[in-house]
Amino acid sequence: MVLFIVFLALLLDNMLYTVVVPIIPDYLYTLEHHREYVYSNDATENPSSLANSTSIRSHNATIGDQNDDLGNENSQVGWLFSSKAIVQLFANLLVGPLTNRIGYTIPMFVGVIVLIISTMIFSVAQSYGWLFFARSVQGIGSACSAIAGLGMLADRYKDDKERSQAMGIALGGMAAGVLVGYPFGSLMYDFVGQTAPFIFIIFLGLLGGVLQAVILQPSVESKVRTEGAPLLELAKDPYILISATIICVSTFAMAILETTLPIWLMETMQPPTWQLGTVFLPDSIGYLLGTNLFGIVAFKLGRWICAMSAVLIIGCCLVMIPFATQIAHLLIPHFGVGLGIGIVDSSIIPLLGHIVDVRYVSIYGSVYAIGQTASCLAYSVGPGVGGELNEAVGFSWVMRIVAILNFLVAPLCFFLRRLPESEESVSILMNECPIAYSTETQQPIYVTTGHTRLIDEDSD
Repeated sequence: MVLFIVFLALLLDNMLYTVVVPIIPDYLYTLEHHREYVYSNDATENPSSLANSTSIRSHNATIGDQNDDLGNENSQVGWLFSSKAIVQLFANLLVGPLTNRIGYTIPMFVGVIVLIISTMIFSVAQSYGWLFFARSVQGIGSACSAIAGLGMLADRYKDDKERSQAMGIALGGMAAGVLVGYPFGSLMYDFVGQTAPFIFIIFLGLLGGVLQAVILQPSVESKVRTEGAPLLELAKDPYILISATIICVSTFAMAILETTLPIWLMETMQPPTWQLGTVFLPDSIGYLLGTNLFGIVAFKLGRWICAMSAVLIIGCCLVMIPFATQIAHLLIPHFGVGLGIGIVDSSIIPLLGHIVDVRYVSIYGSVYAIGQTASCLAYSVGPGVGGELNEAVGFSWVMRIVAILNFLVAPLCFFLRRLPESEESVSILMNECPIAYSTETQQPIYVTTGHTRLIDEDSD
């Protein structure tokens, strides 16, 4: 049930994240031209016109005028998408150490409540400012849900193989949210209206909140907790740093695509609105397969080999995307990008927990804060910079630049083939049991697999 709760929390977060991707570009364009459309058609009492993006787009004089407007919208959409990741970037640095002190259940519960609030704001937002605020608030909920959820699983599944399998299933929640979010958002928005997709997400959030309240019973953990390695110390670890870099650069590909691709399609192919979401369906399927199938595969073959192969696949697929002249041409490269990111996540995220086990005390909040920060860095920089680059050098060169970044990062995976223990952990292991300190009493304690025990300082 704990695994299912984490799965559901990640599903909720990623479904909310992706459901707005195909909606926002068209919706902002609609908001901008709503007044002109209403006045010119003498329809001042027509509240449904906001959802009727096709009629508003056809109202413009020429396709060229529409493309100019869409081009100017790149930056606005980019920074809107970035806002969530920027807020989450800073929230991660607070939530990670916090889970080390109070446990995982309270941050998990706070996360689902915040996500519900964000969804409610999205459902009624009628301006760019409110959309920006809703997106930013989501960053807090995402930090709580992801860090607490992954930390909880790492803490429950001590065996590295079992942890890989459990985290693959949990990351399937991310994949399922991505899989459903893109097409669900575009279809519901195009055929039903702005509010419809968010009502369903609110229902999922309430279900997740009830399950957490009943099963996890959120509270501050009363058991003695050990002092894990400081976040800054973990961030300086070369193996964690390399892992975070791989996560960041591979995620950067999707962060750029989500911002620039819908507008590029609207400029070059003028597809129906619902296709702006379904075009990401191959990415979602690829990510779902990558996370669910390659957790154990990566454990057996070598996580570094799988991660390196995946990053190279992402780069090659990015180069292919600008050559598409119709939606069908995007199927294979998009599937490859999603598959590659899924393999990277299923390889590197369990590896972060293993690095902590081998080189530090097994407290996981801070290391997963670093992992989430790496992902957030991609999503905070990617959309904004991608929008600006798209206007400066064009969509094709944006894809090539991100592909080159992935090719350059791939060789770093080679350094993850072995994880030598730190000098401190070697000396600790020679004395059989690691020693840490209670955050409550500052007494020294033995840290053994599955439990901690206070040391009697007067004994031998």
